[in-house]
Amino acid sequence: MNKGILYMIIAGFLFATMNVFVKMLPNIPAVEIVFFRSLISFVMSYVYLKSIGVPVLGNNKKLLIARGAVGAVALTMYFYTLQNIPLGSAVTMQFLSPIFTSILGIFIVKERVHPKQWIFYIMAFAGLIIIQGFDPRISVQMFIIGISSSIFAGLAYNIIRKIKMTEHPLVIVFYFPLVTTPLTGIYSAFNWEMPVGNEWLILLAIGVLTQFAQYFMTMSYQSEDLSKVASLKYLTIVYALAYGYVFFDESYNWIVFSGIFLILLGVILNIWFKNRIERVKKIK
Repeated sequence: MNKGILYMIIAGFLFATMNVFVKMLPNIPAVEIVFFRSLISFVMSYVYLKSIGVPVLGNNKKLLIARGAVGAVALTMYFYTLQNIPLGSAVTMQFLSPIFTSILGIFIVKERVHPKQWIFYIMAFAGLIIIQGFDPRISVQMFIIGISSSIFAGLAYNIIRKIKMTEHPLVIVFYFPLVTTPLTGIYSAFNWEMPVGNEWLILLAIGVLTQFAQYFMTMSYQSEDLSKVASLKYLTIVYALAYGYVFFDESYNWIVFSGIFLILLGVILNIWFKNRIERVKKIK
């Protein structure tokens, strides 16, 4: 297992943990959660970049701002779906982002996706459909918001890949809260819901978890081809199912386990195939 793959596995686990905490804040507006998350990330990123002597504003400012903006839109939409529809349904729609990442990558970073890889993507997504099934509780509006979140996320990941040679990973992470904090702060000021009790700790946990998750995800996209590591995000659904079993006493039947098998098989075959192609290129 190379570093890029390991980074994405760690990021997926942290994101899965964050999803659980977001679901625990039904009374806090999604934009306000993004504001707290961005504020925490802003402080952590700024302090660390200053401590290691890396210029916080980076080099390619236009693309960095664009990454922050599209990332803000994607995250706000995602948090909104997490709060308003079942967790599994929200996560399932978000997992369309690897597919959009690869499609957009063909045009933005000029990465070729082998036809066989689409089979592996479909296999993994079919596993998600088996696990989740058809959910009639999702309205057309929520479906559009969920799909749009995935498209914006795919665009953000492509920008990360495009500036991999010019920017420190944490500078890319820093631009997300740099753009998001003032925008969400202004909105939240007029739509404020005061957190109470443990909600403050949950908001802090969301900020810290997503900060480290974003860092490892950025490192992954900078280390490997998009089409190889993007599919690893499907493992997050396995983490989510594990959380349900351990902490919420949820049980699963053979249909769910067959879906898990399809997800893992699709992810593993995609990584194996990409590594095989790279080995062949090195030999030639």
